[in-house]
Amino acid sequence: MGSIDPYDTAAGRRYRVRYRTPERRQTDRRGFKSKREAELFLASVEVSKARGEFIDDADARVTIAELGARWVTTRTHLKPSSLRPVETAWRVHVEPRWGRVRVGSVQHSDVQDWVTGLSAEKSATVVLRAYGVLASILDVAVADRRIATNRARGVKLPRKTSKAHVYLTHQQVHDLADASGGRRTLVLTLAYTGLRWGEAIGLRVRDLDMLRRRINVTVNAVEVGGVIEVGTPKTHKRRAVAFPAFLAEDLARACTDKGRDDLVFADAHGQHLRRTRTSAGSRSWFKTALDTAGLEAMTLHDLRHTAASLAISSGANVKAVQRMLGHASAAMTLDVYADLFDDDLEALANGLDQAARAAVVGRAWADSTTG
Repeated sequence: MGSIDPYDTAAGRRYRVRYRTPERRQTDRRGFKSKREAELFLASVEVSKARGEFIDDADARVTIAELGARWVTTRTHLKPSSLRPVETAWRVHVEPRWGRVRVGSVQHSDVQDWVTGLSAEKSATVVLRAYGVLASILDVAVADRRIATNRARGVKLPRKTSKAHVYLTHQQVHDLADASGGRRTLVLTLAYTGLRWGEAIGLRVRDLDMLRRRINVTVNAVEVGGVIEVGTPKTHKRRAVAFPAFLAEDLARACTDKGRDDLVFADAHGQHLRRTRTSAGSRSWFKTALDTAGLEAMTLHDLRHTAASLAISSGANVKAVQRMLGHASAAMTLDVYADLFDDDLEALANGLDQAARAAVVGRAWADSTTG
């Protein structure tokens, strides 16, 4: 047990509690105005030690900046393209506001005020990412027994609104491909296989199985800070994607005079293509192609949405679309492309109606001729 000692101050008598931490280190807390208040604190210390819930005041005095810098360096499991925005969120939004704050001094209301203020200036994506960094750092503080609870959890956050998907028809895809010049085959590949941009530009000749009409997706090449980072596909899972027969000749032509390790879609120097610009200061080739084809503004990623749309309209089931796109589950595919299955809902209702009418013999069904 600890001890309680009185001492005099200019404001009157005060009490000091001396106690030992679970590591047997002597420490104390001063400033209690009554002996009863000091006794209650000492009792809470002993109970927390017995339950393994003791938190040392000294540990709670560490700042967010100290824990945050270490937290960022431990995000080694993230891909470079995912790590960069996290580092930016820490450097631009979290550290300037919270860096000097002690973890034990973070208040729920202060976090809410920060989130609300940031939401008035930034997109929901930026706000959620910044909040996630702060909350994750405080989660570590809880796990390290520096604080009892994470007071950042439970605040009201902005909602992300999904951008409407753009779906092209077969004719529009081919018009766009024809307007893309030397990138015609690339555009067709994106629109008919659903490959992500990084998966397409990372393809090597050896990844094409022309006999089985399969593309083996093994890598994802992402531009991060002006540097192409080559890693595993987004879900870390390799997959084989079938391509339509009409693409075979174009893909074979793209591989002419290339070795097995050469890129299928490369720039003039045989290096990875950049997303839209052919050279510094030039106009986006994709936007130029859209204008030439008379199409509205869209992104390269919308060609992936188009691939899903064309596959579903051709009769593909959701599991096949999931495998083509490399989604983690069929549920994810349904969530992303729920709007493409509206016709299936109507067909489902019609099918149930027909089945019920056929099964329930002699039942008088209400229709426009009765009543």
